[in-house]
Amino acid sequence: MNKEMEKIDEIIKEALTQEEAKFYNELDEQNLFQMLGGLFSGKLKWLILLINIIILIFFVVFVYCVVQFINVNETDDLIKWTVYGSYSMFIVASLKMFLFMQMDKNSIKRELKRIELQISILSSKIDK
Repeated sequence: MNKEMEKIDEIIKEALTQEEAKFYNELDEQNLFQMLGGLFSGKLKWLILLINIIILIFFVVFVYCVVQFINVNETDDLIKWTVYGSYSMFIVASLKMFLFMQMDKNSIKRELKRIELQISILSSKIDK
């Protein structure tokens, strides 16, 4: 199966113009840092920036809650700071999950573009 995929990739690369080949190479796999950087491009970059600021704020709140938790002696205060800290970490985790879903969505879009390009190239080869 892997050899067949390599053959298809070779056929596609041979059939591409220089501009198409450049576009095809940009659709290659990305590492984690490239995917994170990809979040800050596009129409939603302002939202991603805002979410990162909110994550930072709630992480600072969590650290403050941990410090307060360590410094109190009464059970009521321990429960209060535990709830606040848990709530802030829940918000951080939820927003991080949103960011990871955005990264996954971008990855799926990139793969769909590759498939569309492959289909169009292979269909033009069949037509000839």
